[in-house]
Amino acid sequence: MEHVIELASGEKLTKDKFLKYFEKKVRKTTRVNSMIQKGDKILVACSGGKDSTIALYLLSKIAKAARATVEAFFIDVEIGEYSKINQKNIQKFCKDNKITLHETSFKREFGYGVCYIRDSLKEKKIKWKSCSICGIMKRYVLNKWAKKLKTNKLATGHNLDDEAQSVIMNIFKNSTKVLPRLGPISGLKKQKGFIPRIKPLYFCTEKECKLFAQLMDFPVHYGECPCRVDSYRKQVGIMLDDFEKHHKGTKNGIINSFLDMLPGLKTEQKGEVKVCAQCGEPASNDICNTCNLLSKIME
Repeated sequence: MEHVIELASGEKLTKDKFLKYFEKKVRKTTRVNSMIQKGDKILVACSGGKDSTIALYLLSKIAKAARATVEAFFIDVEIGEYSKINQKNIQKFCKDNKITLHETSFKREFGYGVCYIRDSLKEKKIKWKSCSICGIMKRYVLNKWAKKLKTNKLATGHNLDDEAQSVIMNIFKNSTKVLPRLGPISGLKKQKGFIPRIKPLYFCTEKECKLFAQLMDFPVHYGECPCRVDSYRKQVGIMLDDFEKHHKGTKNGIINSFLDMLPGLKTEQKGEVKVCAQCGEPASNDICNTCNLLSKIME
């Protein structure tokens, strides 16, 4: 029987064994980190890409046994054809799998798409890259809608590669205050108005996620976002891929080392929990990043 993947351990798996291995790993992640409890209502942030679609699929299966509810949420960030393709894909997936899908867009929420916001800031000589703008505003919309829909958890499709990149990026940028907020369950502590984030694919590699989606024949677009061309995250990702190629286990090493340090980082991190003076959403400063961005457009 043909093998479809070789694990970092050297073990070679067939299609059926790999699918079982992958699902078992995700189930273990949700169980060990107590991500799902009876009665939970979980909102999965879906981009239409492979990772969030996988998270939605597997969480829907796991939630049934836990008597929890899982629904999907898509945000159209208004990046032309790329966004349209992803939207059609997640609509088809949710329809085929009888999953409730909620949708909104940056234009509906803010009056502008991400490209317009980036270009407007650029005209004012404010250099913000699309990925930074998109990430800030997506987090804002997700938290707002998770509360509106009365969900108590938000799930994202972040995989092991994504998290390893985040750890290294924040170390390189000396943004060590961000590190305690990372991990399988995001955030420092329970905060009023902030819906906890869970990452069921936390220990799954990019390579494993892509293969799982392909073998399951999920309707997803595998091309990367056209705005990601010069992103800092992409550059860090390329560097880590090169290290992984020459030194297998590099990314796992980063994550395991980080998780060993995480309890201490959380203990050391102190800070007042704030809410934005303009919109009332959770914020690290008096004005949240989203309101700050929008105000700069209006200047």
